[in-house]
Amino acid sequence: MSLDSTAPASGAQAQVVSDATLTRADVEQLIAANMAASKAPLHFTDCDFEGADLSRLDLRGAEFHRCTIVETSFFGAALSHTRWVRCRGRQADFASADLVDAAFQSSDLNNTSWRRAKLASASFRGCKLTGANFEACAALGLSFVETLLIGAHLRGLSFRKVTLQQLDFSDADLAGVDFREAVFEGGSLKDANLKGARFDGADLREADLSGVRLVDAALFKGATISHAQAAVLVTELGLRVM
Repeated sequence: MSLDSTAPASGAQAQVVSDATLTRADVEQLIAANMAASKAPLHFTDCDFEGADLSRLDLRGAEFHRCTIVETSFFGAALSHTRWVRCRGRQADFASADLVDAAFQSSDLNNTSWRRAKLASASFRGCKLTGANFEACAALGLSFVETLLIGAHLRGLSFRKVTLQQLDFSDADLAGVDFREAVFEGGSLKDANLKGARFDGADLREADLSGVRLVDAALFKGATISHAQAAVLVTELGLRVM
């Protein structure tokens, strides 16, 4: 394990931990030592937390670069203002965690749990969230950009008036999701569960709408689609245009 210190603009010495395999006890010691010294956020680089129980720890403002958090538990942890870059976190548990203003970039977060997490103003850019569960999370200002959400559970979330850039919602559970006045810049809704979703005023011209079922067609009332998409919808409805 390598330990170093950096001096942020505030002048506080931030402890940088790199190339380490860390347990809960290790992280608790680092938090305690850091609080006694600089009180600056911890920085983790190339660290391995796989399978560790980090539930309910206070890691506010911490940065994680190229870390492994596979099956790591952050249940109920304080993670506001954290930064996660190029991390591998398959099946990590962020349920009930405070992730306000957290930022995830280019990270593999497939099959992760975010149930009841506080995700206000959190962002995901270039991430893989296939099979992720966002049930009952607090999501005001939550944003996704160029992210895979295939098979994800997103029930009840609001993307109203949001520009959605290259989001793949294929096979996702989008029941009750608010897409009113949203603009889709690419991306896909292929075979997604759209029960009760709202698309009034949405611009869907660049989205993949293949697989839309007859029962879902009415949901797009008031939305804008292209001529090509209209042809696809007609085909999906079993009609032939002569």
